[in-house]
Amino acid sequence: MKVQGLNSSSKKTRKLIKRVFAELMNEKKELRKITVTELVKRADITRSTFYTHYDDIYDVANDYQLETIELLINDNNKGPYKKEDIFHYFNDVFTCLKKNERIYRMLLSSNETLFFLEKLRKLSNQKLYSAIKDTEKNNKYLELDINFFVDGLIFQIIKYFRDQSDFTLDELLINAKKWFEEIFQ
Repeated sequence: MKVQGLNSSSKKTRKLIKRVFAELMNEKKELRKITVTELVKRADITRSTFYTHYDDIYDVANDYQLETIELLINDNNKGPYKKEDIFHYFNDVFTCLKKNERIYRMLLSSNETLFFLEKLRKLSNQKLYSAIKDTEKNNKYLELDINFFVDGLIFQIIKYFRDQSDFTLDELLINAKKWFEEIFQ
């Protein structure tokens, strides 16, 4: 990302570029099929305007994913979680997913969302581990259990946003809480 101090004009331009990028991503389903030429034409901006803000299409994707991750982790300053706080974390994540469903549907429609998903997975693993490590001291498989839980939940979320699930986000949230209680009693 090139432009550092963003004035209101730069913010609007970046927002426009990301909106058009999201539209193209939704249509094409693969990042490698999106070109700068196509994006600038649809956004009705010049190539130099695009390159003032971004190095390439992958830079736009990275910016979009970082912005999205920030929406999910806006509670980062709350400090370490305790086991009883995990349901609040689940509620925060699922509220953010529902509130920004259109964005996630576009981002997760591509198979090229590994950065985003890996960041979400790491964040969730860290929060869960810090919350339950003291109560699960005798569980030598704690990290493995957390990995299975988080990976399974993320897979179900991906299926939802790719219209491959019969369950709503609310149903996934309810079951995530139930699974968490059963696994980490």
